This record gives sequence, C-alpha cells and structure tokens, in this order.
Amino acid sequence: MAADEDKRIAYEAAAFRRLLSHLSERSDVQNIDLMNLAGFCRNCLSNWYREAAEAAGEPMTKEASREIVYGMPYDEWRALHQKEAAPDAAAAFAARQPHG
Repeated sequence: MAADEDKRIAYEAAAFRRLLSHLSERSDVQNIDLMNLAGFCRNCLSNWYREAAEAAGEPMTKEASREIVYGMPYDEWRALHQKEAAPDAAAAFAARQPHG
C-alpha cells in the first residue's frame, strides 16, 4: 500500500474516532434527531462498521459493532440516554419512510 493511501486511511480512522467521541459527548442528541437531520444515526454507523468488518472476512455481531459505536452495550446506552421520541420528531421520521 502506498504511503499516501496509508495516510488517507489513518486520517479517516482518526476522523471516525473523533465522530464517535463527539457522539459520546452528545448523548443528549437522540438517534431519531440524527436520522431526521442527517439521514443516519449511531445504529447506521454500527451497521456500516460491521459491514466493513464482514467485507474484510471478520465476522461481527450487531451487538459487538453497536458496543464499539456506543462505547457500551446498546441496552445500557438506551437505559441511560434514550428518551421517548418527541411527537414532531416521530412524525418527521415517519414522513421520510418509504410507503409501500
């Protein structure tokens, strides 16, 4: 692998770690709010992480990838930080879902 490719991968990894740190510090920001504003959430990140591991031949469970993203078991994070979705947030999320 070329040195430039190694640098790119290192920078991307650093940016990902910074994103996880930022999301950890902002546990007040709910996943539904992230989905409504950005079209992805912590669960999406954990799915993408798991898919990358599996594409590299490394099996990974959903629970393991979520623990990497959340910094703790998912159920623990939910108990500590997840709130009931506000009615307007739930309505905005539902409006964005494909109907079929």
